[in-house]
Amino acid sequence: MALTGRAALLAALGSLPVGIWDPSWTGILAVNAPLAVACACDFALAAPVRRLGLARSGDTSVRLGDTADVTLTITNPSRRPLRAHLRDAWPPSSWRPGTEPTASRHHVTVPAGERRRVTTRLRPTRRGDREADRVTIRSYGPLGLFSRQGMHQVPWTVRVLPPFTSRKHLPSKLARLRELDGRTSVLTRGEGTEFDSLREYVPGDDTRSIDWRATARQTTVAVRTWRPERDRHILLVLDTGRTSASRVGDAPRLDASMDAALLLAALASRAGDRVDLLAYDRKTRALVQGRTAGDLLASLVNAMATLEPELVETDARGLTATALRRSPRRSLIVLLSTLDAAPIEEGLLPVLSQLTQRHTVLLASVADPHIAEMANARGDVDAVYEAAAAAQAQSERHRTAEQLRRHGVTVVDATPDDLAPALADAYLALKAAGRL
Repeated sequence: MALTGRAALLAALGSLPVGIWDPSWTGILAVNAPLAVACACDFALAAPVRRLGLARSGDTSVRLGDTADVTLTITNPSRRPLRAHLRDAWPPSSWRPGTEPTASRHHVTVPAGERRRVTTRLRPTRRGDREADRVTIRSYGPLGLFSRQGMHQVPWTVRVLPPFTSRKHLPSKLARLRELDGRTSVLTRGEGTEFDSLREYVPGDDTRSIDWRATARQTTVAVRTWRPERDRHILLVLDTGRTSASRVGDAPRLDASMDAALLLAALASRAGDRVDLLAYDRKTRALVQGRTAGDLLASLVNAMATLEPELVETDARGLTATALRRSPRRSLIVLLSTLDAAPIEEGLLPVLSQLTQRHTVLLASVADPHIAEMANARGDVDAVYEAAAAAQAQSERHRTAEQLRRHGVTVVDATPDDLAPALADAYLALKAAGRL
């Protein structure tokens, strides 16, 4: 229970003339006694908070950057109308900074025996699960002098999914995939090593594709057509160790790796390949496998939503052993990790041969665009030193990438905005070359 500002104002206004004309306890009592009686009546007429029934409904998931509406239903079983101010508390990352006071507070009036709904609009700024905190209700009497206050726990969880901003590149990559698959009109036939069908020879076809046995059975020359291999296994491995926690721009490197993994998964599933996901640092943080193309993306974003970088060094031997267990036959293993020299040379390189001798390995790493800006900076002494440091960092990354290439690894090193399309292009290039 609490006094309102209106009661304090009335007490001050009533005490002012008493203090001017007849300052005495009798005068103060003559003013405040009726006010106290009015406050008591107001408190008695306010609807009880503890007896209210509260229930939630609404969105249970939302993409990062979008809005989610959670509806709170208030049922007033008492015989007194409810006039209340309500605060629906959520974690601070459920709203953009500065918008929480207006988004979480509501004024509600519920007649006796009825129910009303209020909607809290969330706009989360981080991935993961956002769980509702307590609902605080302050119920006022008809005079607005005194209030009852209470809290209710009304559980609700909204899962904030990765935004998948790279999906804008999917149409162009699918068009390229259809060209490789030979399903659109192009100047050259689709590449691949998997036999598709026979068709009649036309001038310009490669004579090595002529099927002489089929030609002998008919009156026209027949040529073989090919398509990229299908039903190949792709294992996406997200490194969630300490290097994934470093921020590039406004987000951790892990978020850019997730976005690239989602684009590749969407593209590969359309190509007829099977895609699994493994998130690992010193233990398995997430695992998605055996999903059909229809529910693959939903399963991936749901698994990625709660992933956070762990401030530990990634166990490269454990990662390799786990990846080999999840890929019993020849696969494309896409490792979304770092190109920093120390983790690669001391962790991955000693065990890399175990992967490359059985699988095709592709490593994708997030580059910091600020390094390139520093490398081009000139003008004063500080800028020159920064440019030298940036050039040294770039040289180390290039040397590390070259070491990986000598071991047969395909390396993709790009900024967060370019990583997803660059990784998709690398996948299509491997498919066109028949290396999957």
